[in-house]
Amino acid sequence: MKIAQIAPLFESVPPKLYGGTERVVHYLTEELVLQGHNVTLFASGDSITAARLIATTDRSLRLDPNCIDSLAHQMVQMKKVVDMASEFDILHFHTDYLHFPMTGMLKPRCMTTLHGRLDIPDLQPLYNAFPNENVVSISENQKRPLPQARWLGTVYHGLPENLHHQGSGDGGYWAFLGRISPEKGVDRAIEIAVSAHIPLKIAAKVDKADAVYFKEKIRPLLDHPLIEFIGEINESQKTDFLGKAAGLLFPINWAEPFGMVMIEAMACGTPILAFDNGSVPEVIEDGKSGIIVHSIAEAIEAIPVVAALSRSGVRSAFEKRFTASRMADDYVRLYHQLLHVNFKNHSLRNGNSLSKSLFENNN
Repeated sequence: MKIAQIAPLFESVPPKLYGGTERVVHYLTEELVLQGHNVTLFASGDSITAARLIATTDRSLRLDPNCIDSLAHQMVQMKKVVDMASEFDILHFHTDYLHFPMTGMLKPRCMTTLHGRLDIPDLQPLYNAFPNENVVSISENQKRPLPQARWLGTVYHGLPENLHHQGSGDGGYWAFLGRISPEKGVDRAIEIAVSAHIPLKIAAKVDKADAVYFKEKIRPLLDHPLIEFIGEINESQKTDFLGKAAGLLFPINWAEPFGMVMIEAMACGTPILAFDNGSVPEVIEDGKSGIIVHSIAEAIEAIPVVAALSRSGVRSAFEKRFTASRMADDYVRLYHQLLHVNFKNHSLRNGNSLSKSLFENNN
């Protein structure tokens, strides 16, 4: 199958440090190549891939000090995708809704995975205006605010099976991994750690948008002797960081669409203590890969229960549900579904069989 993967330009694919969407695009792209598909990746020029790379910028926009108007570069990328669209059976977008006005001429060969939050009121008129865009959710919870959207299905994220390995959990600390922002609940994680008398290491990125929040709300909390702030870490550092942790604290206070850090921890055999928000009940098997709680008091009480969970059982839960190969298989099924619908609709309109061109190299 000839597949185009269209990634955002803000980060490289894969990202050098923090970056959820681009990391998922990387894992999916590489797995599709391994499965024998003909894949083209539209991404920044500093991306690394086994697929054919089509770049419209030399480097990711977040790392480019000369980039003032990022939208200009994104529009150039979309123009290139449209110009090359006839080369592909499927165009898989990961660029939110930016391309919607351009895909009318390409449907129904286009689909979009929505990676972000959808509970924003401004999105209601948008999806009312574009009701025929083929979209995919990354959790069932994510899609609830937009029942009017044309959902093809839900595909959970996945990681390469051998990216991380099961750790011993003997580092003597708990872990918080991700991004410093109000919705991620790092303040809750610190409160839980201090109240439960457990060391906590925080490996997290501070975005410019959250710099004031970090300075005023979080930095004063880091002086406690049980708390250690490490800062942003890269992919290769996660195995050691998560693998040595007794558990992962994931005390979010928003409707997290997926939460990659949960399956990263699971891949390391590290059990998770998470608040019942967003996708958490879909990702964590309560009592097997982690414990789901509803308050700080419950979290403190659950600390020893989480630490006692079988690390091999946590790793097994990852291998069963959250590998990149499973993710790619799920997407390929949606690609075939989309092509099948296209085939049937074309045949009904024209009263004959569709040209075989769409189905060449589909296997």
